[in-house]
Amino acid sequence: MENFDYDLQSVQETRNLARQAKQAQAELAKFTSEQIDKIIQNMVKVAEENAVSLARLAVEETGFGKVEDKTFKNQLASTELYQFIKPMQTVGVINDDRVNKVVEIAEPVGLLMGIIPSTNPTSTTIYKSIIAIKSRNGIVFSPHPSALKCTLQAARLMNGAAVAAGAPANIIGCISKPSMSATNELMKCDEVDMIIATGGTAMVKAAYSAGKPALGVGPGNVPAYIERTANIQKAVKNIITSKTFDNGTICASEQAVIVEECIRDQVVEEFKRQGGYFMTPAETDKVAQKLFVRGHAMNAKFVGRSAAAIAESAGITIPAGTKVLLGEQQGVGQGHPLSYEKLTTVLAFYTVKDWEEACDVCIKLLKNGGVGHSLSIHTENPEMAMKFSEKPVFRILVNTPSTHGGVGVSTGLAPAFTLGCGTWGGSATSDNVTPMHLINRKRVAYGIKDCTENTAPASSTCVAQSSNSGAISEDQIMNVVNEVIALLKKRGDN
Repeated sequence: MENFDYDLQSVQETRNLARQAKQAQAELAKFTSEQIDKIIQNMVKVAEENAVSLARLAVEETGFGKVEDKTFKNQLASTELYQFIKPMQTVGVINDDRVNKVVEIAEPVGLLMGIIPSTNPTSTTIYKSIIAIKSRNGIVFSPHPSALKCTLQAARLMNGAAVAAGAPANIIGCISKPSMSATNELMKCDEVDMIIATGGTAMVKAAYSAGKPALGVGPGNVPAYIERTANIQKAVKNIITSKTFDNGTICASEQAVIVEECIRDQVVEEFKRQGGYFMTPAETDKVAQKLFVRGHAMNAKFVGRSAAAIAESAGITIPAGTKVLLGEQQGVGQGHPLSYEKLTTVLAFYTVKDWEEACDVCIKLLKNGGVGHSLSIHTENPEMAMKFSEKPVFRILVNTPSTHGGVGVSTGLAPAFTLGCGTWGGSATSDNVTPMHLINRKRVAYGIKDCTENTAPASSTCVAQSSNSGAISEDQIMNVVNEVIALLKKRGDN
């Protein structure tokens, strides 16, 4: 009976949140660029002020990652994001094509549903709140139950900051009694116009099947290829920096290292020197048994954990100061557990003969759960980087930590915590999601071609009104002239 009552309360709360946010969004849609910018500035200010406390709350509640790195993510989701999106035109006329006489006007999508993961709860909530408001949308969040407190706090802070700067009340909401019934209700309720989903594969698929527009992301089983011309010391440093950032909780983090035989020994020694521990086959099996449940599903107890914590739980002894655990794998898929996504401080390690075999391994890894997401390559050969641009991913990250590169910290990509995987990965977009994905474009189009009936027979080509007559060939002109002469002759005969 208690569960039944809880579900009823949860669904009712969700309906109330959706109605309130929808009403608020109708008001926000009338705001000017200046009003929107003032609201976002205050949201950024409040996010900065609470970056540490929110990070601490997330680590305490979920057990995932590190406070200092989650603090950095909260700052990326606010201050860095704001600098990137500030110049974006999301209100009124956003493009005026004088040549083709088409004017584009931005209109908000409406009310968004934001699905929040347990791995990056506060940063994703801040990020989605800001891009929603920038595009004059309301948003209601469905938090992961294991990250409820921190997600709810982040949403309340963002709503409070927005309202204090002039936004309508309840423009940002968050379910406080999460349940599958509530999530399903929010996905399918009439008030929600679009779903922006970051989370597990099942949740993202559910979002796409809700019968309305959705932006979702797939998993990232990111291969990191160290090519023979690479700066090995720098490559290893980048990979360790990335994999230990928040203990590997970002889906753009490396999952497997692929090296060529000719540099294998140097790479292995460099990893050992910088804090990598190569496990024996027996130790690799022990760790794999801890990491996965129900086949290849990641055990939540080991998401975002340090190498020391994982080793202790698996009953293996590692040197003090070890940062990442590496396990050699001879293949991909069934029987090779480390070839799957591991959002923690464990890497698979592959040795290949040459770049062509590296290609083959990378593609197999991506098809094993990361198609469309990201690939990392370390090389001093620009041609090799372009060869790997042919792989089935939409982010090819060159000579950079893939975590930082994928979310736009160390690259020119848009700062984002929703990384689209394109149609290859089952996503509606291949981009890092920005406010520009959350607007509708209304177009005012003027006639630029004369298609009146008296100009020529209906079968002839319309004649352009513009001065750009060079676009019509002499043959086309003669065809029109001949048709007109023929028509005149026919009228004369009659």
